[in-house]
Formats: sequence, C-alpha cells, structure tokens
Amino acid sequence: MSSLVSKLTISTIGLASKALLNLGFCCSVNVHGLHNLTDALSSKEREGGRGVITMSNHISTLDDPVVWGILPAKYYWNTRKTRWVLGASDIMFTNPIFSYFFRNGQVLETFRGNGIFQPAVDSAIEKLNRGDWIHLFGEGKVNQPLKPPAGEISQHHANLLRFKWGVGRIIMEARKPPLILPMWLTGFEDLMPEGRPFPYKFLPRRGVDLSITFGAPIPNTDIIQALNSRPDSDYAKDVLSTNNSVFDGVLEKRSAATAEHGWLANGNLGGAMDHVSERSAVEIERVRSAVTAIIQQEVEALGREVVTRTLR
Repeated sequence: MSSLVSKLTISTIGLASKALLNLGFCCSVNVHGLHNLTDALSSKEREGGRGVITMSNHISTLDDPVVWGILPAKYYWNTRKTRWVLGASDIMFTNPIFSYFFRNGQVLETFRGNGIFQPAVDSAIEKLNRGDWIHLFGEGKVNQPLKPPAGEISQHHANLLRFKWGVGRIIMEARKPPLILPMWLTGFEDLMPEGRPFPYKFLPRRGVDLSITFGAPIPNTDIIQALNSRPDSDYAKDVLSTNNSVFDGVLEKRSAATAEHGWLANGNLGGAMDHVSERSAVEIERVRSAVTAIIQQEVEALGREVVTRTLR
C-alpha cells in the first residue's frame, strides 16, 4: 500500500511540475544534457548495485520538485527512475500531514546540525547500494546569489557555499562507484525569490526564464587522481579546523570501517584507504573532506560553463 501511495504522490507532483514548466507559466525552459541523466537511470549496472547521484546548486525552495517536471511522465510511476532527496526536518516534517506527504514523496528526513552520522545519511548510502538515485543539494540550504547590475552576468554566480561533509561520506561508503552527475540550475531564484512578504513568499512568479543543465558523469578516475594529488589539501585542513566541535573519533572509525569495504578502497588511492580503520580519525576525515571538495569543484565548473554559454 505504501508503495502505491508513494507512486501516486510522485506522479501527482511530477505532473503538476510538468504543467508549470510547459503550460505557459514560464517564458522559457531550456534543458541541456538530459540524456546524461536518462542514460544513467537506464544503466544496467544499477541492477548490480551501482547507484546514481545528481548534485546541483540550490537557488529556490521550488528547485525540487519542479526541476523534475522535465522528465518523461512515464518515469513518475517507476520509483527506480525517480530521485530520493534529503529534506530538512524543520521545514518539511513539521506536522503529521507534511511528514506523510514528504515521506511518500521519497524525501529522507534530515536534521540540521546533527552532522553526517544520522539516519538520513545512512539511508542514502543504503539506497545507493541498491542502485537507487539520490539527489543532493551540497550546500545544504537555498543560496540565492546577489543580482549583478542589469544586463550583466557574473561568474560569481558559479561560486557555491562550501558543500556539506555528508556528500563525501555518502560517496566514500558506497560499495560500488556511483554515477555522479553535476547539475546547474538558473532562473529558479526568480521563480521563487527569497525574502518576499506573506502571502507572496508561497507563490511562484510568472514569466521567468529557466535553464537546467546536466553534465556528463564525473569519471571515477578523476576523483581518485585528485585525491592522490591532494591528500593534505588546504581545503581539508580548513574543514578540520572548523569541525572540532562535532568531531567524534568513535563514529569516524566506524565510518572508516565501512569505507574500507567501499569502492575507494582496494588500492584505488595508492594505499591511502587500505586498512583505513587502523588510521587516525583525523586522517579519515581529511580524505572525506577532499572528496567533498572535488565534487563541489565539478559542480562549479559546470556552472561556469553555463555562465559562459549565456554570455555568448
């Protein structure tokens, strides 16, 4: 019964999102690289437990689910071709009705401030190991960049807030290398601008131009090579220096023991992850921080491509 309710929930929201995008509410909706996602979702490797991760900037409260209105309608009835997403408990799970709705909409309840060792992150890893699709907003919250002067487009729009460390944990602890696709969204900040008064803050604006770009999957070798070349990156050191208040050596070692059986082990990092559970918790966290930084760089690189394309 719960599976049927979930399919009905996702189908209803998916079709509503498709209607918003296609029935004249928006001036234009430009989609680039959708085949990268559909090819990943159709990959036979998923049956063997290779999951899919999409990772994007987060510029409005409507990014998800509206962006998925671009998918073929037949996908909405197939839970293997619809995303799971982490959603904030203090926004989406504030009463029984919301909780029921979002859980059936394939949202994993996430508690802000509870760190990377919480059930939502554990569930995301488990779903990846079943070959499911997880969508992540690496920044962990809506980040609407300041508007440049009229007629200008700033490269600063491709600079994101530092990604949450849970991104690295999810990727590292997957048993098989996930297919990781960067995404870049534009225009959604105009669809749902932050800071508007009631009741307008709940209403999307008409007549905006949207674009959705899917990059090619990030090669696993790029992650491995980047990690081998920057095990003591300044980024990782900065993360460690700001993370002392939530550092837990016991949980770090437990995470490391799991990662030891993941795809980044078995010599992929030149021995850096071999017998990792015997290493210091700080060193384990450093590798995870570097993984997170690499993925953020890939998303920002796609963002710069989109900005450059817009300037032409």
